[in-house]
Amino acid sequence: MSTATTQRVTAAFRTGPLAVRSFRLLAGGQFASTIGDYCYAIALPWLVLSNHGSTVLLGIVLACYGVPRTVLIPIGGVLADKFGPRTLMLFADVMRCVLAGVLTFLAARHTASLVTLGPTAALIGAGEGLFLPASYAIMPSLLDDARLAAGNALSSAAVQVGSLIGPALGGALVATTGASTAAMGVDAASFAVSAVSLALIPRRAAAGSMTGDSMTRDSMTGDSAEAADSAAAAERDSTAEPADQQQGVLAFLRQSRALQVIIVVVIAANLTSGGMGEVALPALAHAHWGAGGYGVLLVCMAAGAVIGALAAARAGRLRAPAVVASVAFLIESSAVCLVPYLGGEAGAAIALLVFGLFNGLGNVIFLTMAQKHIPSAILGRVMGVMMLCAFGMFPLSVAISGVLVRHLGPAPFFLIAGAVVVAAILGGLTQREFRDFGRREPPPVLN
Repeated sequence: MSTATTQRVTAAFRTGPLAVRSFRLLAGGQFASTIGDYCYAIALPWLVLSNHGSTVLLGIVLACYGVPRTVLIPIGGVLADKFGPRTLMLFADVMRCVLAGVLTFLAARHTASLVTLGPTAALIGAGEGLFLPASYAIMPSLLDDARLAAGNALSSAAVQVGSLIGPALGGALVATTGASTAAMGVDAASFAVSAVSLALIPRRAAAGSMTGDSMTRDSMTGDSAEAADSAAAAERDSTAEPADQQQGVLAFLRQSRALQVIIVVVIAANLTSGGMGEVALPALAHAHWGAGGYGVLLVCMAAGAVIGALAAARAGRLRAPAVVASVAFLIESSAVCLVPYLGGEAGAAIALLVFGLFNGLGNVIFLTMAQKHIPSAILGRVMGVMMLCAFGMFPLSVAISGVLVRHLGPAPFFLIAGAVVVAAILGGLTQREFRDFGRREPPPVLN
């Protein structure tokens, strides 16, 4: 490693988000949990499809998971604002650890009926519904604005590295054992690791913590950096304008034309994305490349997402971030259309690599903009509304895709999914408020 690279890595640990212990715990726990999630993503379709189940049954089970997740997302946003994101995330992880253990037991018995899988999937979905808004709201409580974009990028990258390892591990476990039991067990263990990491994150900054004004950021290391960021986050919360603290979520959304357009775009774009990833892709892999091949495809998608997330670390410096993110989503959707048509598994892997890269880039940019734009007092609830719109389409998406894939085959569905996202993004770009969301004005020119 060159001296310059070594210095950059050292600087990241001394002054960047990695200097904050709570951030490291959060990112590490989510990394472990993501490995388990992707083992589950391999194990569940194979449990259903390998025990004489159909894509329709798979779609119904996924819908059982998606409906309670959707219903509880706004409740999760309210609870995150009331009890704190960390507390709610910890509760949800403990709950899902127990339920993943139940799925491990069902997989060991080769049980793949709707009666057994449906209720368990529904409870796991309920846990994720509580978890999601809190997971998007917690970052501003750990890092100040200067580190927020880099923190989101690194956290997303850690999750994507987990999604890189998880499919490979899950595919290998299913392929070598011929069953889903071991992969389900890894998922249960990963929730336990995530819960422990969240339990180690302090509830509040210590009294008398220094602020960013008391010393320069370049001189901060370790605990001093964490104290400064925690104090800055607390100060940001306490000094929010009274109107921001008192206004309701619906009132805030009525006043923000940009967020209104974003919500419409998110609903339209997610109408087919869930079915593409959770039904069409495993069905395509099951028909042609097996569990190992499916794992390879998910690994390539995750590798691209890692690159895209890290590339978004400088998102705070973009003058027109919404436009940049939109271009990324348009390229992503084009890659989706090509997945079944690039000459087999190698071509599909390349398309999914491109998909992951631009999806990761666009998501981190939009997440950072939202965290900076939304008042901290209602951040959990507004993120809950946005997540409701994003994930609320999942049950409908997987149910529709299960039927379409059965009658048309998986390949045509990728064309449909890509075209819907393109239409949604282009529709958003016709609105000036959408294009200007998060825009930074250029510095004045001095004569």
